Amino acid sequence: MEAIQTWVSKNKLTTIGALWASGIGASLAYNSRKRSHLKPSLKLIHARMHAQALTLAVLSGAAVYHYYEKSTMEHGESTHDSPK
Repeated sequence: MEAIQTWVSKNKLTTIGALWASGIGASLAYNSRKRSHLKPSLKLIHARMHAQALTLAVLSGAAVYHYYEKSTMEHGESTHDSPK
């Protein structure tokens, strides 16, 4: 798991691009199975909206994780520096 985290932190743009591509692909695949009467341009707009929502959710989760990791590291340093 740690190897994945280090790869993602080093390749942020690639990760976001892959997330966008998978979100658009999944949304288009889902919409192609349904018998909707939407124009292809409207299907593409919906797919981009789903990809943006997925990207925003992942980036929000990453920000929360980064904040949590930073606060626990600072808390750990402050407890080690205090005299006993």
